[in-house]
Amino acid sequence: MIAILIRAAALVWLGLAGLAQADPAHDDPIQADTVHDDTVQADTIHDDDDQTARHATTANPSCPPGATRPRQQDALTTLARQLEAWDEAYYQRGERLVDDGVYDEAKRRWQRWRDCLKPLDLKPLGLDPAAEPSRQPTPASPRDELEHPFAQTGLDKLPDRQAVGEWLARQSDQTLWIQPKVDGVAVSLVYRNGELETAISRGDGETGQDWTRQVRQIESLPQHLPTDEPVTLQGELYLRLPGHVQARDGGVSARSEVAGLLNRHELSAEAARDIGFFAWAWPDGPASGERRLQQLADLGFGDTARYTRTVSQLSEVVQWRDRWYHAPLPFASDGVVIKRSHRPPGSRWQAAPPSWAIAWKYPAAQTLAVVEAIDVSIGRTGRLTPIAQLDPVLLDDREVSSVSLGSLAHWQELDVRPGDQVSLSLAGATIPQIERVVIPATPRQALTLPDAERYDALSCLTLMPGCREQFLARLAWLGSEDGLDMSGIGPASWAALVDAGLVDDLLDWRQLNIAQLQTLPGVGEARARQWLGAFHAAERRDRTRWLIALGLPSIPDEVRRAALAAPLAALRDRSEQGWQTYAGIGATRSAQLVAFFHDPTIGALLASLPPSSSVSPSTPSSAPSSTSLSTSPARRP
Repeated sequence: MIAILIRAAALVWLGLAGLAQADPAHDDPIQADTVHDDTVQADTIHDDDDQTARHATTANPSCPPGATRPRQQDALTTLARQLEAWDEAYYQRGERLVDDGVYDEAKRRWQRWRDCLKPLDLKPLGLDPAAEPSRQPTPASPRDELEHPFAQTGLDKLPDRQAVGEWLARQSDQTLWIQPKVDGVAVSLVYRNGELETAISRGDGETGQDWTRQVRQIESLPQHLPTDEPVTLQGELYLRLPGHVQARDGGVSARSEVAGLLNRHELSAEAARDIGFFAWAWPDGPASGERRLQQLADLGFGDTARYTRTVSQLSEVVQWRDRWYHAPLPFASDGVVIKRSHRPPGSRWQAAPPSWAIAWKYPAAQTLAVVEAIDVSIGRTGRLTPIAQLDPVLLDDREVSSVSLGSLAHWQELDVRPGDQVSLSLAGATIPQIERVVIPATPRQALTLPDAERYDALSCLTLMPGCREQFLARLAWLGSEDGLDMSGIGPASWAALVDAGLVDDLLDWRQLNIAQLQTLPGVGEARARQWLGAFHAAERRDRTRWLIALGLPSIPDEVRRAALAAPLAALRDRSEQGWQTYAGIGATRSAQLVAFFHDPTIGALLASLPPSSSVSPSTPSSAPSSTSLSTSPARRP
């Protein structure tokens, strides 16, 4: 397959200005990371600020999209407001409006964009350029009436293996722990004189809501401790899910369900039994990490020690992350937490992510991507497929930089445009797909769809204005294993031949010689001879292979030999009803076959085939020659 990407400053549809110059690139109408021989990219729709907008974004993906500073500031402001809305729903109402992967990527993008614009005056955006670190604050709520004895810090979420490895390298000789990142709602439990005195929701990390009444009804959580010493625990209230496998079951809205239960004034006995607690911090506990784990178990919080492991290198972190992602656990989890076993005293903690602990999420099932441009590909059969080109993002631990929009109709339904930020997920666990526009570009350019009627299965059989892309796709198919099987002749080879003016007909390569081939860049005598050998070998293919190579509509394998055994003249004269007598050929396919054999350009190509091609595997050597079909070629656009 070959893909040709036309980079035009305006939205110019194919062929209006003659043959456009392009760069060869691979593409695929179904999935963006796999290439086939059928498709080429033909046109690109950019943000209509100007062409420099995309080049600027591509050169520096850490900056907001937009050709001007005001446009970039607008993009940052829009993203910040969306994050505020998601945070308010998450922290105050327990509602998760978007998948974690979408939120996490949006948060990372906000930080990158903000850092990019720091030299500017960000005060009009409500941002302090001098503020450090560059994080979106957790919103407070009017119901946050209780102060945490020790601030809840939160965690920085590192995006990938490399970032985790760099963090590990900075920890020198520290003892490190890894734990599952339990997916629930954060809470502070305050025990005084051995009794549960107060339960405080996370809130903004400094103050939170009073959840004492609800938490006292949770049977699995100790209400009395065998000590009179003050004990303050920070941890996660989670939905009990015995045998939960995160990779298989996903989040199942576990956090939202727990948050909904705790926001009630009263918990039913049944609901209370469904809630567990995982202690991940003891700010006023022993300084020694080992002593903390042991004493937590003695106090009745055994899950902490059960799911805490010591790690010293990245490979061990990767192993535990993968294990907990695929192993049965009693709760939903969304990643792992790596922390130092020895941490500063709780009195020094702040409501901001610390340097001594980080989170690494499981492979994202969804993420947020910026659409840089939309390319339209033309397949060998004339199919038009829009491809969204993205600022690269990680999805399921793989980088994704382009996604098929499927069809023009689906593109119109999604209403995706350059500059939009879109939700990206995996279809069937393998193929990236855009689900919806999350944050529209401001302003949005008009959605201009190409003419779907211009190209079909019999268009662009020769190189004509506006046909380069489909013509190259036809050549790539002709030389592929499915066609004439020309070893060493690939999409780039055909593009070089076409660009040099040596091929403008599907069979022009038959007249080339070594001297002509050696005029191509990078083609010496050895390669020229290899190409010429592949061309000569193709001449000996049987008639069926030639028909397929020239674009014969698909015929079921079981009946192909019988259906094509007749002389070419008979195949041309066969009616739709005649084709339908063969099993698996219906009304649509029979009409396509009749059109193929009646096309004058196809007829001329068949008439020029070598004598060996007039014999199919099931046809006697005395079969009539295809020269009876000789006609003058009529080149179609």
